[in-house]
Amino acid sequence: MTQVAVSPGASAPHEAGDPPVPAGHVRLTIDGVTVIAPKGELVIRTAERIGIAIPRFCDHPLLEPVGACRQCLVEVEMGGRPMPKPQAACTQTVADGMVVHSQLSSPVAEKAQRSNLEFLLLNHPLDCPICDKGGECPLQNQVLANGSATSRMRDPKRVFTKPIAVSSEILLDRERCVLCQRCTRFSDQIAGDKFIDLLERGSAQQIGINSAEPFQSYYSGNTIQICPVGALTSTAYRFRARPFDLVSTETVCEHCASGCAMRTDHRAGEVTRRLARIDPEVNEEWNCDKGRFAFPYVREGDRITRPMVRDADGALVPTSWTDAMSVAAGGLLAARDSGGVGVLTGGRLTVTDAYAYAKFARLALRTNDIDFRARQLSAEEAAFLAARVAGGTPESTGVSYAALEKASAVLLVALEPEEESPILFLRLRKASRRGVPVYSLGALATRSLAKMSGTLIGAVPGGEPFVLTALASDALAGAGVPDAESRNKLGALLRTQGAIVLVGERAAEVPGLLTAVDRLAERTGAALAWVPRRAGERGALDAGALGVVLPGGRPVSDPAARAEVERAWGASLPETPGRDTAGILAAVGIAEPDDVASPDRGPAGFADDHADEPARGLAGLLIGGVEISDLPDPAVALAAVASAGFVVSLEIRASAFTELADVVFPVAAAVEKSGAYVNWEGRIRPFAAALPQAGTLDEARILDTLGVEMDVDLYTQTPAAAAADMARLGVWTGARADTAVDHDEQPATHRRHAETIGLSPVINTERAAAGDGSAAGFVLASWRMNLDGGRGLDGEPHLAGTARPDVARLSAADAAVLGVRNGDLVAVRGPASSITLPVAITEMLDGVVWIPARIDGIGTPGRLGANVADRVQVVAAGDTGAAAGKGR
Repeated sequence: MTQVAVSPGASAPHEAGDPPVPAGHVRLTIDGVTVIAPKGELVIRTAERIGIAIPRFCDHPLLEPVGACRQCLVEVEMGGRPMPKPQAACTQTVADGMVVHSQLSSPVAEKAQRSNLEFLLLNHPLDCPICDKGGECPLQNQVLANGSATSRMRDPKRVFTKPIAVSSEILLDRERCVLCQRCTRFSDQIAGDKFIDLLERGSAQQIGINSAEPFQSYYSGNTIQICPVGALTSTAYRFRARPFDLVSTETVCEHCASGCAMRTDHRAGEVTRRLARIDPEVNEEWNCDKGRFAFPYVREGDRITRPMVRDADGALVPTSWTDAMSVAAGGLLAARDSGGVGVLTGGRLTVTDAYAYAKFARLALRTNDIDFRARQLSAEEAAFLAARVAGGTPESTGVSYAALEKASAVLLVALEPEEESPILFLRLRKASRRGVPVYSLGALATRSLAKMSGTLIGAVPGGEPFVLTALASDALAGAGVPDAESRNKLGALLRTQGAIVLVGERAAEVPGLLTAVDRLAERTGAALAWVPRRAGERGALDAGALGVVLPGGRPVSDPAARAEVERAWGASLPETPGRDTAGILAAVGIAEPDDVASPDRGPAGFADDHADEPARGLAGLLIGGVEISDLPDPAVALAAVASAGFVVSLEIRASAFTELADVVFPVAAAVEKSGAYVNWEGRIRPFAAALPQAGTLDEARILDTLGVEMDVDLYTQTPAAAAADMARLGVWTGARADTAVDHDEQPATHRRHAETIGLSPVINTERAAAGDGSAAGFVLASWRMNLDGGRGLDGEPHLAGTARPDVARLSAADAAVLGVRNGDLVAVRGPASSITLPVAITEMLDGVVWIPARIDGIGTPGRLGANVADRVQVVAAGDTGAAAGKGR
């Protein structure tokens, strides 16, 4: 009896006959099953939909078909006439009236597939007992199920030197390769890093790399996972374990806000490897190398395993949990009553841990002085996050990974996705390959923008608000603007249905930029989303770990919003909006204004949003997950913490802050606890504990116990309890505060863009006065790289080997003025010090220099004494003259 399978969207079958075929569809038969399929669908996909598995090696649903391995051969008939030879199901598209016979119903197809297996094994080594792929190898499985029991091969097999290092983390065993081209197609089509390709021809054909360009891709680990035969293996995992030795747990990556689904494999209490887990709505089947390989940091020797308190001699000594809780509670109560306690949290927190900090601050410490932003920040950013981001979801904002693929245009503002959210970059590249135009507002055309076939909208650092204001207006850019055509096209596209603006956390560094982004979205109708760099920041915002926001996006300043939380928590809340990280550090007695390097910057390099506030001293600090190197000026931040009367630190590993703390609590790493992150979309990403037997406690439970010591119940004993408590509050549905923060109509930083493109005579006057423009200096551009020596990379040297080199990027015109070429050394000099780097000539605006925001694990703003949009001097390293000699 013939079965009928109808694809989604097809009409119901007629009572007396076959179902009608919808427009754009065809009817065919596979192994006696009649099926309706969309035109252009591959036979192998149609077969999958009706439960028929056709063997394959080269086929992958996210890669373009190539028909390289020939394992999916099937018999095909058209019009009652069979095709002269079997066809590859992974390249053959469906047609009306087609009849397909797979290996299940055709002896010809079965023999073709069995013979192809024999062919693939001619030179494939029989090293399954030592191959990392053994036990999960498609070739091994198919040969066992469908291959011949004996081999007719009598000649010696082909032998290569093994392995060869494709990169510091990827090893290649060439004799195992079946030339399926999955790795080369992934590198070319998905990542855009064509560092690996087929070399030679015929029997000498093999996978190889470009000897002139190393395989420095952030996504190379995916080639290991999709390789069907174990030809590509991980340096770190090689010969470490067998799949049947491992216990697997579904987890989520903790390294950035992409929210990638992961599978964590572990054995004997240690994580041995991590793989990308399939999640079509988020990371599809991919992840970045940082998420895949950067997990050994939890095993480093400086791991904190016991609570510690400071004894009478000033030394931190291990103690019991009971004693540590008692000391911490007593110290925090005394500090709260004598001046107050500020709470600083970092970007590694789960949403429930952040919720516990937010609740602990309000109930136990009776303060709104809490901030999760251990980085450059501003009051403008806090207002923007409270008004436009907190509590948002993909459904409410209209922005998601899937929406990017259908967008009419995407504008990136203060965001370099490949460095700051790698899986977001992969989805943007996929969208661009399907015709979605991508624009980036900035000073240089990056390599990732080129891989997205994107367009640069030029803006000198600090001048971005000027450009966005122009885009928001209906006026067209004049002919005198260098990128007038691109800007006018973008302005029109932003007003069409489906346009999306993505703004990164670096927008906080530029006064007025977030306000300009918000107004652009309002006036054009474009959807808007904020993309932080760290995994925990989006969830911390929703949880209320910010001085101006309560859980669910409720404004602290709104009495009705406070009343909702008070009813849920059963306690009164402080009414005064809290200070941010800069204000908290300032309140514990750090440098006077005259000691700050930049006159328009506040403590620790933050924008000075507290200059007019009366000083209100804090007597203590509660710090969790803050790395000193993440702060703009680590030295000033350390001085602030050292001057605090009482400090409690919750940390995974010893740090500069734990060395200054009075009480230190060890906390669970991401693999040791369950919980959830909230990714940049606002999507909740729950995960299970891979190593619950580690016996470590999550921060929510520690704070809950500490709260009991201070006569406060948080109800955050477990992640489930904390999540339920937070869910009862829900998302605030009342009015949000305005995002606008007072700024000059066109401050000096905004003028820089106008000056560069000739809309103002100011820059020409400066250059004329300086002769060659040296006195004006270069405008500094900078952002953090994906692999930049952060502590999350500790313990994995192979991954560090693929980090991109630190360079100073200059335009061709500026390099010519300085008399330098690619690779020559230049010194970038700020008020505090200088940094010497090789030059990389880049397509970018003149008068701008770009350097990484972190070099050798140290932040460059604090090292130089200059922030983004400040002016610095650049000279050739061999120039013994003053910095003004050849700088712009």
